[in-house]
Amino acid sequence: MVQECWWRGSGSPGMAVNETSICLLMNRGLEKYYLSTMYSLEFILGFIGNTIAVFGYIFCLKNWKSGNIYLFNLSLSDLLFLCTLPVLVNGYSRDQWAKNSILCHSNRFLLHANLYSSILFLTIISIDRYMLIKHPFREHFLQKRKTALIVSAAVWVGVILELLPLMYFLGHVTSANNYNSLDYASSGDPMKNLIYSMFLTVFGFLIPLVIMCCFYVKMVLFLKNRSEQLSSPLMLEKPFTLVILAVVIFSLLFTPYHIMRNVRLASRIPALNISVCTQSIINSIYIITRPIAFLNSAINPVFYFLMGDHFREMLMAKIRQLLSRLTTTSK
Repeated sequence: MVQECWWRGSGSPGMAVNETSICLLMNRGLEKYYLSTMYSLEFILGFIGNTIAVFGYIFCLKNWKSGNIYLFNLSLSDLLFLCTLPVLVNGYSRDQWAKNSILCHSNRFLLHANLYSSILFLTIISIDRYMLIKHPFREHFLQKRKTALIVSAAVWVGVILELLPLMYFLGHVTSANNYNSLDYASSGDPMKNLIYSMFLTVFGFLIPLVIMCCFYVKMVLFLKNRSEQLSSPLMLEKPFTLVILAVVIFSLLFTPYHIMRNVRLASRIPALNISVCTQSIINSIYIITRPIAFLNSAINPVFYFLMGDHFREMLMAKIRQLLSRLTTTSK
């Protein structure tokens, strides 16, 4: 049964407005203008930054360490996500979706694969950095290249296995939904999807978050003890800043999305009898959190790659070398 909201203005009679139409227009407006704009910006910034990072590591770095391997996989994960954005931007801005469930599901699968592989690689990077700070003069077994390759492969296999059920829970693209490639939280059976979403939230986000915070706290305590032993504590100002930024960015980007995804799914359960107006407000907030969560793909290159003095030096040296060759050739 369609519910109605009554809107009354001063000096004007009450007017019954079809609530479903208002909800669709509000959410459609956010998808058309907000999502398409944010995803376009993320594609431009993320593609440039991650391409520079990937090619910088491939052509500039000769001695690969464990941290480089994790960062390289992180950039590959971000590029994988960026490949999904043109389809999403075209779909949301023009309301033109490919009438193919396989294409829709694979696009959503790649999007979620980036999300959870990024979270895992960011968590592993926190462990690697702690080991690097604690054992700067010896190579721990976790910091060996062979171990890093095995761990990276395990992350990709684990994420793929973790997300395989997603292909089942996503709703099919049909004429009933105007062939729209619906987001996971807005499609399928809400009760079953909520159970799976809670599984992803706990094992894909909360547990890695706790591990990441644990090692960053250990890192802060270690740096604090080390600073007390040094005559110049300012030397540790940059590591402290990076640790704090990493935790803050990780939490601010991913937490709202996971909370609102579960709330959105719960609001769709018929037994809870949530009004259409409330569902629309929840969905609007959920839509806002989605590109914020994936903003990490644009931030990661700046935070983890370009802020590193060593990486900048290698990159600039390679650019100068290429310019020198081009100048010589032109002469």
